[in-house]
Amino acid sequence: MNSISANLNVMIKACEKASKILIRDFSEIEKLQVSKKSQRDFVTNADLKAEKIIIEELEKARPYFSFISEERGIKKNKDDKNTWIIDPIDGTVNFLHGIPHFAISIALRSNGEIISGLIYDPIKDEMFFAEKDNGTFFNNHRMRVSTKNNLDECLFAIGGKLKKEPDFSYRRSGCAALDLAYVSVGRYDGYFQKNLNLWDIAAGIILIREAGGIINNFSLENLKNINVTASNSNISNKFNDKILNF
Repeated sequence: MNSISANLNVMIKACEKASKILIRDFSEIEKLQVSKKSQRDFVTNADLKAEKIIIEELEKARPYFSFISEERGIKKNKDDKNTWIIDPIDGTVNFLHGIPHFAISIALRSNGEIISGLIYDPIKDEMFFAEKDNGTFFNNHRMRVSTKNNLDECLFAIGGKLKKEPDFSYRRSGCAALDLAYVSVGRYDGYFQKNLNLWDIAAGIILIREAGGIINNFSLENLKNINVTASNSNISNKFNDKILNF
């Protein structure tokens, strides 16, 4: 593995610190059967605690960088060319119901492009990360997207509402960040979802591209209502044509 940048090292440390809180809180979620409201409040607090830890750790190392985060929104600092994009829990509904499939997502946008991305599944202890021109890694092993070229042999991840039932093999996981991470390492062959938020997908953008995959272009200034299609290059055109109907 090539050496990682100081920025990515900071992201990893922040992520690992926040994950301890999430693992502890996730173990408590099954005990909160009193009401939906108590569970939702608990998850909201877990979200906020994790986000607070991540921001504190990143600010300690890079005090002038700006932030975009799910809970706190936009915070512009002296350096508005470098912006951390944070989702402390992507897959909150899974978390709420005690389903162990959620992730921390952190990306760094620099001069209008994502240059570093990290997605971490704290329950499975699976870390996916990438940096511009340095490849995509899964737990320190270099990874690539799949090489399949027949849609009938592929497995896709989709999310959100569709006009009709897809005529291809797919899964719905409830976690956009992990869906993109899984495409980047070849577990899924493609991914499609509408109306996403930037913090859901920012880290996944560079994971896909550095793993040799293709993800559609969109403005990184848009925070919401983003449509995303990602896949390996062999099926990209065919997959894009297919999902036009959905």
